[in-house]
Amino acid sequence: MEYGINKGIGKSVEFRGLKAQYLFIFAGGLLAVFVVFVVLYMAGVDQWVCIAFGVAAASVLIWLTFRLNARYGEHGLMKLLAVRRHPRYLINRKSLRRLLKRKGGRV
Repeated sequence: MEYGINKGIGKSVEFRGLKAQYLFIFAGGLLAVFVVFVVLYMAGVDQWVCIAFGVAAASVLIWLTFRLNARYGEHGLMKLLAVRRHPRYLINRKSLRRLLKRKGGRV
């Protein structure tokens, strides 16, 4: 079985429809689910509970990652996070006369 990862020079990485940062979210999420699964199993939780948790968490992660990819696109998630850092409004404390005053002085 062979998977094509790169589509060409200058284009972003894409794997089965996941693009750019969603690929990292997907891989990191699956790694985190695996680590939690192992920790639960080593802590003595029942095997079937661990398996059910792993399958459910991985399913939710896959669904959420593909949903974010479809909703926001390749750069949309970064744009959404950037918008949250912008101020909602700017406060100007200068008087109206000072705002309308010429910079160069009299002509």
